[in-house]
Amino acid sequence: MPESAVPDPAGPSTARLVGVDLARALAVFGMYAVHLGPAPTAVSGFGGWLLGLAEGRASALFATLAGFSLMLIAGRLEPKTGLAGRQARARIVIRAVILFAMGTVLAMTDAGTVVILAYYGVYFLLALPLLRLRARTLAIIAAVLAVVTPLAKFGLSALVSGSIEDTIKAYDPLKRLNDVGVLDILLTGLYPAITWMTFVVAGMALGRLDLGSGAVRRRLAAVGAALIAFGYGLPWLLAKFFDGLREAAEQPWGRGAEKAGSASVEAMAEGGKFMAEGGPKGMDGSGWGLLLARPHSSSTFDLIGSVGIAIIVVVGATVLLTRLSWLRRLLTPVIAVGTMSLTLYVGHFLVGEQIGALGKGQGAGNSATVLFGFIIGATVFAWLWSRFFRRGPLEYLLHLATKAAKFVR
Repeated sequence: MPESAVPDPAGPSTARLVGVDLARALAVFGMYAVHLGPAPTAVSGFGGWLLGLAEGRASALFATLAGFSLMLIAGRLEPKTGLAGRQARARIVIRAVILFAMGTVLAMTDAGTVVILAYYGVYFLLALPLLRLRARTLAIIAAVLAVVTPLAKFGLSALVSGSIEDTIKAYDPLKRLNDVGVLDILLTGLYPAITWMTFVVAGMALGRLDLGSGAVRRRLAAVGAALIAFGYGLPWLLAKFFDGLREAAEQPWGRGAEKAGSASVEAMAEGGKFMAEGGPKGMDGSGWGLLLARPHSSSTFDLIGSVGIAIIVVVGATVLLTRLSWLRRLLTPVIAVGTMSLTLYVGHFLVGEQIGALGKGQGAGNSATVLFGFIIGATVFAWLWSRFFRRGPLEYLLHLATKAAKFVR
């Protein structure tokens, strides 16, 4: 999980951005909603809309903030060079290895395929060559990835299906440990690196911008709104004119596809599998799904729309906490959640498994109760812990491990 925006003695450009911590807390709560709460189809009204919004977008926000956090390590407004740059890269590599190992272990639990940490480890390693690029260059790369990688994923998924996929899995050591193998992490899983690097690179571009500047925030707000309108508006408009696309859009998706009203972790993974199979169930593999904006579909429109939401969340949180000091004080416990997102992310899987709360087909009311209980519990824990310690428990251990980077010369 990404590092919190802790102060860096290197200069004011890396001072704490509490708006980012608030955005990260919202991503934590969104992941709780997906993993512990009821399916959106089981809840009516605004609550159902919020649950539907969390599907796919919470994890996309997490991945975007992961890219932002890489810039906190590699140098915010100006990339670190020389010895500082080499040590920053070493810190990122150490984090990548640890997160990959943690994700592999967590995937052995009931959480299984929905754990994102192993993917994070790969994201961090793939991002290493991009650490010294400027915001504009990173934004261009993210845009190219959003357009090209969904097509590449669609073609490669079809190419490695069947016997080829079975052969790869048979020789995959990760697949023997859990249900998330190399092919899943790179291509066919719930957060495949081939397309999800779009979020990471977009977050890196955000990290290179001065969010303290009102002009920058206004431009970002405009860009975020435009991306949302394009990512979700154009597929809706196209569905009005193309019967095939309209039929594809009417197909059930995600947690409502196989087990309507169920919040099971197995059902959560269904949406991620559909694109590898050619689209939603019932389609002929013609690729109409590439023109939809379904959560976890890895379509261009899903990537663009989700990046837009992530930008709006980060900018909105930054503006609110900058202009309303009373709100910042009021939300201190919630902001604390964002400073220890790794601890609270891992914790909700471990505690959820122990009490059988990881979506075991429970009713909507029971799921909502569990969800609110976890949100309140995480907030209280984070607030109390932050009163005595600067970092969360796992964040502190991760910080200790990365101290080995100082030996790099």
